[in-house]
Amino acid sequence: MEDWKKDKKMLFEMTILTIFIIAQIVLFIKFFNYGKVLALKYIGYFCWTLSVIFGWLPIYELKKKGNVPKGRSYISTTELVTSGVYSIVRHPQFLAGILLSIAFILISQHWLVLIIGIPVIIILYKDMFYADKSGIKKFGESYKTYMKKVPRMNFILGIIKILKNKH
Repeated sequence: MEDWKKDKKMLFEMTILTIFIIAQIVLFIKFFNYGKVLALKYIGYFCWTLSVIFGWLPIYELKKKGNVPKGRSYISTTELVTSGVYSIVRHPQFLAGILLSIAFILISQHWLVLIIGIPVIIILYKDMFYADKSGIKKFGESYKTYMKKVPRMNFILGIIKILKNKH
């Protein structure tokens, strides 16, 4: 019964998240050239670029090293992947969503895009904790060890840790 309540809550959150993401995209398109602060636009495009990287690399990495059963989605991994982008952050696709939302805010510089983007960022961040619980349930102690080594979403810290380990 408890799992059903969790699933229902998760479905509700995903529905709300989807509505807010669509609304943010529509508002971003509407207010695309609204912002006048060029530096914020450049930072926004940088965030957008990072979101593409963190959004697409996991697909390749999980298919290649996650021992995904034939004909299944890349998220159907049977082995914990800790290399590549997963050695930098534990949840690169959630991070990609957050970075994309930030990019929309910075590029458009419109208050409506900001107001809609805040719940998107909060829900995605909150869902990373659910993903960690799911990872522990699926992979046990090896995931707990992984959590100690790799930051949830702080990619700068993740890169620093990798560079320190190489020396």
